[in-house]
Amino acid sequence: MHSAPRIFYFAYGSNLCWEQMRECCPSAEPLGVAVLMDHKLAFTRKSRNWKCGVADVIPANGEAVWGVVYSINEIDLSALDRREGFRSGRRRERNSYEREEKIVLLNGDSRHPITAHAYVIWKKDGPFLPSREYLRKILEGAAYWHLPQEYLRHIEAIETSHE
Repeated sequence: MHSAPRIFYFAYGSNLCWEQMRECCPSAEPLGVAVLMDHKLAFTRKSRNWKCGVADVIPANGEAVWGVVYSINEIDLSALDRREGFRSGRRRERNSYEREEKIVLLNGDSRHPITAHAYVIWKKDGPFLPSREYLRKILEGAAYWHLPQEYLRHIEAIETSHE
């Protein structure tokens, strides 16, 4: 019996939370921290579930978004798609996110590029403010994975809504 194919997924928002990832994707195995160059963290869509702005990555020369790469199986990728509001083959405007392949640098090292899936908001209505709770989930995940201190300070400085 052979094992199911594995897919690399780059988490930069609330899925930095290891507990949340394991709950949705029991097959998830952390590969390591990684950085997506020439992008910045933004909150471009208001989520009905979170009732606040939710994370997105948008192109921005010279900026960087840190996260973690997980290896997951295809079954869990389907579960993650559902949770992120993405259905392959569905009309774009009915999806919350699109799943795109991005090249990230494992451990921030340009000698270790890896292609990983990331969820990107296709219709950027924002900016919106994240809630304190949502931002706290991102920050706790970032601290758990020991993302760079400078990046943690950047996240801490993001203004939140008062909802």
